[in-house]
Amino acid sequence: PLTYDEFYAAYPNDKRYAWREFMTYGGMPFVLHKTTHEEKSRYLQDLFRLTYIKDILERNRLRANVEVLDELLNVVASSVGSLSNPTRLSNTFQSVKGLKIKNETISTYLDCFIDAYILSKSYRYDIKGRSYIDTPLKYYFTDIGLRNVRLNFRQQEENHIMENIIYNELIARGFNVDVGVVEYNHKDANGKKIRTQLEVDFVVNKIDKRYYIQSALTVADEEKRQQEVRSLNRVGDSFKKIVVVKDNIIPWHDDNGILYIGIEQFLLDETAMDM
Repeated sequence: PLTYDEFYAAYPNDKRYAWREFMTYGGMPFVLHKTTHEEKSRYLQDLFRLTYIKDILERNRLRANVEVLDELLNVVASSVGSLSNPTRLSNTFQSVKGLKIKNETISTYLDCFIDAYILSKSYRYDIKGRSYIDTPLKYYFTDIGLRNVRLNFRQQEENHIMENIIYNELIARGFNVDVGVVEYNHKDANGKKIRTQLEVDFVVNKIDKRYYIQSALTVADEEKRQQEVRSLNRVGDSFKKIVVVKDNIIPWHDDNGILYIGIEQFLLDETAMDM
């Protein structure tokens, strides 16, 4: 798929239109040659039906029911940005779809989707403990248009879509991307000690560089801003910390050195992370 700056080159005079198109239909190059929603939707649906699913079944010699593969993709599409694992997905099939599918089978199907470059997975990383947490993890679509067409463009949650786009951009830039976990101890109202986990959307590494990145639709409200940076403020090291917001804002730093930047500038300027 095209990155946003490559996609944007086709619409240099209409940034708003380019962003809306990218958020909806993704970066598959042939999308640029389609004009109507129906044409773009049909093209993306055909990619699944005639290319991806067919290839997965033949190359892996699967005897899976195509409807099961379709449903699994739909379930993952609807939970982009949420923690999951094969066991949870198996339970979802059982409770929502009435289908009993072993978690080992679902794990195999997920691996096939990853091998076919439909999905990517991101493990959780304990920042202070400096260790990986095997499960649960997050799955992202390699192209947001493929994710949206799975759901017939019904679930257009901008926060999940934006998080997926940021993840893809970081991967395209050659970073290793994990989901960060920050744990800390504190006392509740009754004085009882409790341990709380906070999430950093992305822990990003390449050679000697590291960034902590949070995806947020807006931080215009101070309470919302504080909520978004709680995990970043508890990381406890000096690596760059960034909050990416949907709005087109002038980049700025708060008193703790956290950078706030708009999503379009983040995607179009690779040097923006080092402001």
